[in-house]
Formats: sequence, C-alpha cells, structure tokens
Amino acid sequence: MSASLQGKLVVAISSRALFDFEEENQVFELGQGLHRDRAYMALQLQRLDQPAKPGVAFSLVRKLLAFNDAPESQAPGGGAPPSQPVEVVILSRNDPVSGMRVFRSAKHYGLSIQRGSFTRGQPPWRYLRPLHANLFLSAHLSDVRAALQAGVPAAQVYPHSAHASAAHPNEIRIAFDGDAVLFSDEAERVYQTHGLSAFQQHESEKAAQPLLAGPFKPLLQALQRLQQEGTPRMRIRTALVTARSAPAHERAIRTLMDWNIEVDEAMFLGGLDKGEFLREFEPDFFFDDQTGHIESAAQHVPSGHVASGISNPPP
Repeated sequence: MSASLQGKLVVAISSRALFDFEEENQVFELGQGLHRDRAYMALQLQRLDQPAKPGVAFSLVRKLLAFNDAPESQAPGGGAPPSQPVEVVILSRNDPVSGMRVFRSAKHYGLSIQRGSFTRGQPPWRYLRPLHANLFLSAHLSDVRAALQAGVPAAQVYPHSAHASAAHPNEIRIAFDGDAVLFSDEAERVYQTHGLSAFQQHESEKAAQPLLAGPFKPLLQALQRLQQEGTPRMRIRTALVTARSAPAHERAIRTLMDWNIEVDEAMFLGGLDKGEFLREFEPDFFFDDQTGHIESAAQHVPSGHVASGISNPPP
C-alpha cells in the first residue's frame, strides 16, 4: 500500500525559508547565465558537511514537527508509532546536489524531514496539489502568487526578518491579519475605494453577515484540528492582528464564530503600527497581505507576505 499524506497538516517550505542561505543566494544573484547556477552548486557542495544556520521559518517548522514527538503518540509495546499528524516537505528551486545539504542540515537539527522536490530553477508550486499542502512558504513571490491562485495558503517569507523568540518552547504562536488573509478582501475594497467612514458603516450594517473566507481560513482550521487532536506537551496559540477597530470589530468576531473557529487573542488596532504589538505577542510567524505591515513586523518577528486581495494586483 502506497504512503499517503491525507489527513495530515502538510507544510511545504523552500530551502531559503527554512535555512539561512542568503550568503549562498548572493553568489547566485551576482553570477551570470549558467555560471551562477554552477557557482551556487559548487558552494553548496563545498559546504555539504556544514549545517546551514536556521532561517526565518525554522522555529515554526521545528515546533510543528514536535507534535509528532508526543509521548502518547508511541504505540504500546514499543512498536511503530501511529500516523503522525504533521508532515514538512521541502519544495525548492534548488538543484538536487544542493538538496543534499538541505537534508543534512535538517538531520543536524533533529528535524524529521524525509520528503523534498528540488527543481533547479523551475517553479515548484505545481507539486503542492499532490502533496495536499495546507501551507507553502517561499522566498519567491511568483511561486507564492501561483500557489494562492491554486487555492493553497501561501506566503513570501522575508529572509531578513527577525527570528522567533525562544520564550515559548512548548507553544506555537501564529498571528494572522484579517481582511484578505483570514477573510475575503470585500471590506478592504470598500475601505480603499470609499474611505474609512464608508468602511465603518458598511461593516456595522453587515455585522451579522459573515465575511467570505480568505486564503488562510483552511490553515487556521487545520491548526485548530491539530490543537484538538494534539498533546499536552505542545499547544497552539493564535492571534488575529488587524487594523480594524470598533465598530468594525464585531463582524470579524462573528465571522470566526460562524466558522466555529476560535482564536486566543484578537487585536483591533485601528491603524496603529502592528510591529510593536507583535513584538509583545512573540509569534513564530505572522501573515499579512500588505507589505507595509510586513516590513514593520519583520523588524520584530518572522513575517510573510500573503500576495492576495486588492492590495496585491496581478503584475
């Protein structure tokens, strides 16, 4: 019987999102033609036995994989453990030779990552569907856009983001923006077209009408299932961090209630800078559709740009 990833929380991640390959990437970017490809491969091969430093999404991946290490997940009598709830797969534009270093680095840090696709410069997002991926993290904006268009929650990592705090070793903390991330961009369109007053009136009048789903609703649902089926050793704490304020807060809360989804914290900031609030929440990752918010947040926490909605028109 063939292996299956059905029913798991599947995170597909690029090499640069998981590990700090910025120095190696600089060699590639400064090269020309086929020479830059060869120079990059040669450097990765030269450093094959040198573990790469953790990247922006390292903490998120390590903590998610910890759900597979729960003591109660071990089968009685020391037999094989049952199906593990989390799968992390490398989905990278790197070449297969460089992929050896990725796997060796993962092993060095004790990350149980067994699957990967290395496409040597070709867009890897097309493998997301057979993976049944719940999330795709990549440094390539074009791959993120394609994944979102294919219906997969995806974000462009900012490689120079601050790394996650080590203050919560047994808790995954994830923060989400609302409009165009968890929710559709319906309300954001009203705001950008008609201004704040029209937005507030629109949301007050429709407070009892749930918003349509945004691209990251499926991920929040999957995280809630993982939390409910999880272990006392690891837990998940989620936060909604939005520029909304009263009276527009009510529709957001009622939408989550209608979806039967709970978040642990909700911050209605009314346009205040999100970065400092996120610094205090200390997420392992933050998702937002607006680059301005991401640039602010990246100074404090690992951050990813969700290239969806009216703020991100097609190129």
